[in-house]
Amino acid sequence: MPENTIRIKGHNPYQEQVQGKANEPITVAALLDRARSLPGVPRRAVSLGDIYDRLENNSPRVAIICGSSDHPAHIMDEEVKLRFAASIWGQGGVPFSFGVPVLCDGTAQSNIGMSYSLNSRNLLSDIVVNQMEAHSYHSAVVLSGCDKSPFGILNGLANLDAVRQQRGDHPLHATFVPSHVLRGGTLPSGLRKELETLAATARMQRHEHLAQDLDETLQYILQCSTNQAYQGILKRAVQLNLLTKTDHKRIEKELAINTCDSKGGICAFYGTGNTSRLVVSALGLTHPATELLVEPPDQNQVETATRALFSILMKPDFSVSNIVSKNIENAIRLHSCTGGSTNLMMHLVACMLYSVYRFDLWDYQRIRNTQPIPDLFDYSLTAGRDMFALAQQCCSGQSYGTESIIKSLADNGLPMNLSSPTVTGTTWKDRMAARKESELRKIPDNPIILNTPRRSISGIDVLRGNFFESAILKVSGFSDQQIREFDEKVFYVLYFENEDEATAGLTDAHLVDSLRHQKSLSKEALLAMIEANREDSDPTLAEANLMNRSNLFSMMIDRRLFKVAVVISGQGPEAYGMPEMFTPMHHINNNSQLRKLAILLSDGRFSGVTYGAAIGHMTPEAYKGGHLLFLKTGDMLRLQLSVKRVELLDRSGFEQESWSRIAVLWIVNAMCSGRRGCNGWKREEKTFLQPIGWRL
Repeated sequence: MPENTIRIKGHNPYQEQVQGKANEPITVAALLDRARSLPGVPRRAVSLGDIYDRLENNSPRVAIICGSSDHPAHIMDEEVKLRFAASIWGQGGVPFSFGVPVLCDGTAQSNIGMSYSLNSRNLLSDIVVNQMEAHSYHSAVVLSGCDKSPFGILNGLANLDAVRQQRGDHPLHATFVPSHVLRGGTLPSGLRKELETLAATARMQRHEHLAQDLDETLQYILQCSTNQAYQGILKRAVQLNLLTKTDHKRIEKELAINTCDSKGGICAFYGTGNTSRLVVSALGLTHPATELLVEPPDQNQVETATRALFSILMKPDFSVSNIVSKNIENAIRLHSCTGGSTNLMMHLVACMLYSVYRFDLWDYQRIRNTQPIPDLFDYSLTAGRDMFALAQQCCSGQSYGTESIIKSLADNGLPMNLSSPTVTGTTWKDRMAARKESELRKIPDNPIILNTPRRSISGIDVLRGNFFESAILKVSGFSDQQIREFDEKVFYVLYFENEDEATAGLTDAHLVDSLRHQKSLSKEALLAMIEANREDSDPTLAEANLMNRSNLFSMMIDRRLFKVAVVISGQGPEAYGMPEMFTPMHHINNNSQLRKLAILLSDGRFSGVTYGAAIGHMTPEAYKGGHLLFLKTGDMLRLQLSVKRVELLDRSGFEQESWSRIAVLWIVNAMCSGRRGCNGWKREEKTFLQPIGWRL
């Protein structure tokens, strides 16, 4: 392979100082020595003198950033790192490598680890800046995984690039190589038969809801998130004496050891990991050769990505922060049309701030709302359309991943910026021109990326309210039926102090029936809720008034007139690290009775794989005086999806005016009298993409 003679312009610390040229060559030699043992890697001999010369001549010093092997997405990083090291040397560069800790959200779920997850993003940014600056690396190959690490690393690189350009140094370039997609697990036939028998037993003993929940969960591929669904169902089965505790633990073990493929990767569900994969790609930072794979990249794919990186090293327009700023609108529209993780609302805002632009949640919403963004992503964990299936389609040439999504968005009239730069050294327009039109429009047998929208709405809405400033709802995870049944409805508040209490309450097999006996749930309150929530086919207020309280409650459950708002407060970033409320929301979604009745509100956040009526990221958080803290069991809320509002009602006024559908909805101001936001929250107007100065 011929070597390039590219030399980076600007400061070269290795010319002026001797210690680096004495100790760094052995680290490079170690990488290259190990790389030569891999199939497909040239067996060239490299001496310490060769490495010294490249350092002396300011050849591109490229850091390969790896994750920690205690995360499933990074257990194959060692081989990929060595392949890139050989490729970087072959292109005329000097390869280095360093690792960063990567926290697995699945491992951290429902324990103290969740309090450290979001914070790990900012820590990673600091680590990356520190190491890149300390060893004077010019550019990076990022072996990115899932959860917070892709944007943690990207934020650090973007900020460092902006600072280096401001101080007159060479811009920083990078290419992202996301881990391959992990193949979902399969239930052993014996275990499947046992769980089917459990469902039949539950049905025979008139526990139809539990049987239905188990039947539905058996349709899913086996992932760590599926294990959480089984956990809630099996706990309820133990409470109902359908399963012993010993059998529960045995089943739990068998599920666990059959979940993950030994090659690891990013889980096949469309959570934060795979959302980050697609959004970073939409930001122009991933080469299509390494974007969506079913196994670690081979040497040819590595060489392709490396050549592209070296082609842009002398082009400032292709530096990290410049690529990000030019592609932010593309990324937001892709995030919306695919129904991506709510976590990206925070990550994209942070990425723009690290890239040194003024940007906030409302800028995200302004871009999203410029033109309605349809649902173009028919992903499913039950119909053979998971992310592993999408990776298979990309590997076989049936789909082109991000390029196909951007093409579909443009075809559906969205204002995509096709002239923005990407890490291939070309624009999106150039990349698409290199494909045949028939290829970009090709429909696989089981399409995941659609040309014709699945429905007209997608993405994430920012909600307002009379007791909070903002909250987030992923409407793409909200079924059409839920939208119809939850919009303009009144909900009874069931308040929990923390996630542990909520999880215990939501896995109680008798939860719904226990609400019947709540002292705060008077007959007057039930009648008021009927009048507010009823449809024309439901009993009238006069008919309902003839029922006793117990029968009235049963009728409301059957007719879905009773709605409950599960509130979990004190989960914000300053109070508790902003953990995901994935587990409690999962227990709602995997309870066929509860998911028809319940929404969840929290100042915590939600997992990317969360779906349903999950309202989170509520600000101000409870710890900072947010009025979520002051809600209590028995309060009443009104959810207005059509106007993106949640309102706390005056309970006494609500009950007294129950005979009038117009007069029932009272807004409380007493709780926040004299405090900012009671009469509508305000923000300063500003210019979009306005630089805010340079920082580290």
